[in-house]
Amino acid sequence: MNEIIFLVEEADDGGYTARALGESIFTEGDDLDDVRRIVREAVNCHFDDGRKPRIIRLHFVRDEVLPA
Repeated sequence: MNEIIFLVEEADDGGYTARALGESIFTEGDDLDDVRRIVREAVNCHFDDGRKPRIIRLHFVRDEVLPA
């Protein structure tokens, strides 16, 4: 595996959530620096050294509501 993608969203109660696509990895952080650090730790714990992806891609998802 060369790359793993995480969807990063603002949590309803503050902070951020990060969910991996195609893998069972989910984590949370208080701010974006925290999310980056925790995602790296989660990937390192989830994969054996031979299977660990070379690239971690964070895809930021943001909802925006416009008045009609």
